[in-house]
Amino acid sequence: MTQPTTPDPIDYLLIGHVTADLQADQSISLGGTASFSGLTAARLGHNVGLVTSCASDMALDPLAGIQTWVVPAEKSTVFLNQGFGSSRVQHLYSSATRITAEHIPLAWTDCPIVHLGPIAAEIDPDIVRLFPNALICLTPQGWYRQADEEGLVQHVDWPDEMTLLPQSHAVVLSLEDLRGEERRVQELAKILPLLVVTENREGARVFFHGEARFFPASPVELVEDTGAGDIFAACFFHRFHITRDPWEAARFAVQLSACSVTRKRLESIPTLVEIEQAKIQVLA
Repeated sequence: MTQPTTPDPIDYLLIGHVTADLQADQSISLGGTASFSGLTAARLGHNVGLVTSCASDMALDPLAGIQTWVVPAEKSTVFLNQGFGSSRVQHLYSSATRITAEHIPLAWTDCPIVHLGPIAAEIDPDIVRLFPNALICLTPQGWYRQADEEGLVQHVDWPDEMTLLPQSHAVVLSLEDLRGEERRVQELAKILPLLVVTENREGARVFFHGEARFFPASPVELVEDTGAGDIFAACFFHRFHITRDPWEAARFAVQLSACSVTRKRLESIPTLVEIEQAKIQVLA
């Protein structure tokens, strides 16, 4: 695995572990927010840079077209996911190297969109201070989860929640991340400039400057929903960065994430045709 000494300029920086997801047939599929959001952002036309960590034998071929800056690790982050949506059970078997400020290439610190996408609390929250001029976007699900001694992933309280979240410009998390507690949703909505709460197949709620709106998802045939939230987030951050209109960004993201669950794994990344159709529909 090689990488350039000096990376090329980018306009969408994603930070987080790629994962090796164990499948029912014992094969491994590339996953994680880093993969799903990164490929989606690239399909949307961004020059994407990814700071991640994994073992040297991790096959990153599916990420061709994305600049990857890999922090060496003895092991990759390995997950087993069973079930769908809120009934999903996760096991974490190993983790790659924790990503800190010193791992971020200097050339990428002036990137206009920075997306922190932890899946196993692998990102040092202090990283956010490196990007004073960026649109700071968070999908903080990985800070709300921790594996027990047997690898079973469970919900936990995140001690840096009230420190880091208010420093962001846009946060996308799921109702499941908040354990389904409506009280927690309302608490965060009061302190965050822009909060999006996804509700699985139902759609998403957006809280912006004291106003809340719900955006229902179109009914589709569910094939697999792995990565759907990550695809939603990248679509939302992309559209919000362009328009600064969270309502339009939500309509755009809901439509494309609904399309994504009709296909498996990385095949769920929106197609160019779907993206163009979504642009037309949100502006109609």
